[in-house]
Amino acid sequence: MSSADPRNPSAWFLFLLSALTAIGLFFIPALIIRPFTHQSARGLALAMRLRQGAPAGTLIAAALCLIFALLLWRSHSLRRKIVVSSVMALVIFSTVMSRLNYFEWMFHPIDAPQFESAAASKLDKGDMVLAIHNGSEARAYPIRAMAYHHILNDMVAGVPVAVTY
Repeated sequence: MSSADPRNPSAWFLFLLSALTAIGLFFIPALIIRPFTHQSARGLALAMRLRQGAPAGTLIAAALCLIFALLLWRSHSLRRKIVVSSVMALVIFSTVMSRLNYFEWMFHPIDAPQFESAAASKLDKGDMVLAIHNGSEARAYPIRAMAYHHILNDMVAGVPVAVTY
């Protein structure tokens, strides 16, 4: 069997290895960095390192994967062609997504914050808030809302503020 033979196990191994590299460079950070889930310091550090290298890494892995996919495509087996096509679709998806800031899609900004008096609010006594007091104005931003949005731009007594945690 030559290395170009579609039945060659080393061609399949290299195809799957390059595919897993491309897919992992996108999905590992996406699964670690999610809202409302525990994120350890080591996990976040790993996710950020992978996220930084993902654009170049997925491109290299996708190119290698494509080379091996073309070699494996010569197989006459429909089942193998379906496997190669499905894996390549995931590789292409991962390569494209690694270039987008999909984290912004998870955390929607608050475009026009609206406030109500403390008496009219529906906060429970135990709800935590981020509070700002400047001059005669005060604002309280519920943590449960900030946990989803992460940042809010506001004006307090004529001073622009960026509220985040």
